[in-house]
Amino acid sequence: MGLDLEYINGQTPLDEDEKEGLLIPTITTRGELDEFEQLNIEKAYEWIYKNKFKIEKMLTEDFIKNLHRIMFGDVWKWAGEFRTTDKNIGVDHSQIRIELKKLIDDCKYWIENSTFEPDEIVVRFTHRIVKIHLFPNGNGRHSRLIGDIYINHGFGKKPFSWGNKDIQQKGEVRGKYLEALRKADEGNYTKLIEFARK
Repeated sequence: MGLDLEYINGQTPLDEDEKEGLLIPTITTRGELDEFEQLNIEKAYEWIYKNKFKIEKMLTEDFIKNLHRIMFGDVWKWAGEFRTTDKNIGVDHSQIRIELKKLIDDCKYWIENSTFEPDEIVVRFTHRIVKIHLFPNGNGRHSRLIGDIYINHGFGKKPFSWGNKDIQQKGEVRGKYLEALRKADEGNYTKLIEFARK
């Protein structure tokens, strides 16, 4: 039968080649895919909280890719690999490494110079990493988890709540999250910081 996915507002469709990277052939629906991805993500949470990471180690391409691999490697063959096609959002795939390097350098500068409060540094980072759109799938979940790791391990603060609901599902909370992202696109991070801490 193959993988038949319905997409909700803000989700990036997978190309047919990317769908072929599915490691569990019995998955055919969005619900089944979400369930298996969530099990994989829970393993990532276990890995994170068994380890303690320094900000210097976390602000690297290797760490960022490895986290995605741990989050989705049981489900997708291409987990942890940058996308090789262009999407409805994100930079041209040939610019991913360059834009990620700029973001990492910017974040290091913000930290070294206390340019923003810790919550804002991390929220700015998560927002930009989603805008770059590193991977074929899972960019939002990856960015939020990396935000939690950075704020907790890097700054010693409580992880974010991200609206305290599953924002993968269609509904009011997801709408508020997407609205906060749009405001951040315009350079106003207030709503996204509030949402992250709600």
